[in-house]
Amino acid sequence: MANFLHDGDLPDGVFAGATSVAVDSETMGLRLGRDPLCVVQLSAGDGDAHIVQLKRPDYDCPNLKRLLTDPSVTKIFHFGRFDIAMFHLHLGVVTQPVYCTKIASKLARTYTDRHGLKDVSKELIGVDMSKAQQSSDWGAAKLSPDQLAYAASDVLHLHALRARLDDMLAREGRDALARACFDFLPHRALLDVRGWEEVDIFAHS
Repeated sequence: MANFLHDGDLPDGVFAGATSVAVDSETMGLRLGRDPLCVVQLSAGDGDAHIVQLKRPDYDCPNLKRLLTDPSVTKIFHFGRFDIAMFHLHLGVVTQPVYCTKIASKLARTYTDRHGLKDVSKELIGVDMSKAQQSSDWGAAKLSPDQLAYAASDVLHLHALRARLDDMLAREGRDALARACFDFLPHRALLDVRGWEEVDIFAHS
């Protein structure tokens, strides 16, 4: 098990044959249109993490873009709405198909309002994650070992979480509803990009 840092893009063939890849990103903040995308981290669920430090502002990363849009590879996120919006803004791609463990958690774990990655991971797979580097400078020219470890931790366990949540969704009869939500998620992200972040277009008012 290892963390691999890549400059600008994924190497050729790094996820060849994968049917699902866990994905997360790090940015300079949480405001669309203001804060740039800096890092994308990925894992095939094999214990390895691939961390791409993107080259701004051109974002020339054809292998990463190809993976994000590959219809044969499911991209697993936790709160994918933000990452997908960032990828559309900065990489010019619509990421799909997708799975979001936060949406799955909200549909399956109705006994709690704690759906952050740290809480879900601790309960379902016994992993206690550190969030100490969450607000660090991801635009730095050189990422620290602590930053790399943090970035990796956000994707290394998403496959295991997906498996546990899928069991819970099936048990509660909500797996089809979850799939419909995942299918809609890229569209929800595009609404965010285009200015409907805080508007519920399904609301009566």
